Amino acid sequence: MATTTQEETITTINPTTGNTLSTYPCLGDKELEQTIHQSHDAFLHWKNKSIEERGKVISAIGKELQNYKSDLAEMMTDEMGKLLKQSEQEIDLCTAICDYTVKKAPEVLKNEERELVNGGKGIISYAPIGVIYGIQPWNYPAYQVIRYTIANLMAGNSVLLKHAGNVTGTAKLLRFIFDTAGLPSGLFNVLVITHDQSDAVIKHNLVRGVTLTGSPKAGAVIGEKAGAELKKTVLELGSNDAYLVLEDADIDLAVSTCVQGRIYNNGETCIAAKRFIVTDAVYDEFKEGFVKAMKALRTGDPKDEKTELGPMAREDLREKLHDQVQQSIENGARLLCGGEIPQGDGYFYPATVLDQVASGQPAYDDELFGPVASLIKAKDNEDAMRIANDSRFGLGGGIFSKDVDKAVEMAEKHFDTGMVFINSFGLADPSMPFGGVKDSGFGREHGGFGLREFVNVKSIMITED
Repeated sequence: MATTTQEETITTINPTTGNTLSTYPCLGDKELEQTIHQSHDAFLHWKNKSIEERGKVISAIGKELQNYKSDLAEMMTDEMGKLLKQSEQEIDLCTAICDYTVKKAPEVLKNEERELVNGGKGIISYAPIGVIYGIQPWNYPAYQVIRYTIANLMAGNSVLLKHAGNVTGTAKLLRFIFDTAGLPSGLFNVLVITHDQSDAVIKHNLVRGVTLTGSPKAGAVIGEKAGAELKKTVLELGSNDAYLVLEDADIDLAVSTCVQGRIYNNGETCIAAKRFIVTDAVYDEFKEGFVKAMKALRTGDPKDEKTELGPMAREDLREKLHDQVQQSIENGARLLCGGEIPQGDGYFYPATVLDQVASGQPAYDDELFGPVASLIKAKDNEDAMRIANDSRFGLGGGIFSKDVDKAVEMAEKHFDTGMVFINSFGLADPSMPFGGVKDSGFGREHGGFGLREFVNVKSIMITED
């Protein structure tokens, strides 16, 4: 895993082999201060560019991501272990975000005129506010960065990035790609810094907003620090998303989709399918097919096209996941497959299925960030929804049913999450808002919503004679 030493360096390790990749020096305090000021100075010029001028640069970033697709995909897979083909898919999503943002921004950021109630004319404008600081995780090394940077750059802000230490190489390569695309100097900076330095960035008077993707614990800490400085935040946090398999579901479709929803990105996804709540009428049929499919998954080198499940990103993450599995079993869950740390190099963990999962077990209450599935039997459809909402999280979820209208009604009226997927599993789409409720955080990205998260919604009122 990435570690910060007394010499203030960060070392990256290949999770497939356990071997060291690279070591990076942290910024000194003086250099960090200079970088923040450069970011602010760049913002002062960038904010005056037109939407069309900014859009040309954002479009160029999307194109350069494709030009460097092979290098970037290799780096991502080397640093965090995701399947190479999924790294390539991630880069395609990043380009799609660039393209969609350029298309959507003129509509979302244009001035709006209104008639004042007491006479006169009103204008609502969306003015950029300045330097936005992003603290991002390792599980989607490119996408997590693109998701907040592109919207904020398009809105006219400048961006600072503190990426997870174990994907530092990806962060630096993204900076190179942005520069190659012609993004003006200072608008996007990668901060290789310590936690204490990160706290100083949040407090800095030139930093106007903070966005974090991470765990609820991290969100609470960062939210408190930013709140103490009266700074706007967007927090995209973890979840234990529930996928409901109703009595009228296509079981073959549900099994194949739920397996992919659980093991995509090696199971290390905030919006992954994690709890599978199946009605009693079809529980045994679903369980049989699901366990069979999970057992059949091919684990191995993420660069091998035949591999379906790669290693976990860090050794400590594997240890935490295994502890959660063991604690769940000790508290009544039953192991149906997997659940053993394999011998050999790398941080692999097998596809694992637990049933008899209930409240009081990590498999029910917490987020299991890896290829471990929790099966929960429900009496009927209504009971399945009750169990789904019996969670402190609320990021995403899914419903499998042949009656799409009924599923949509359940999603709209009853599912207490930010996103619901009908007969599919959760992947981000640039056209749809991304975010959650409860301990899964607040704020929205994508779908044009992220363009307005860090802007000054300004009211201009004109009294007419």
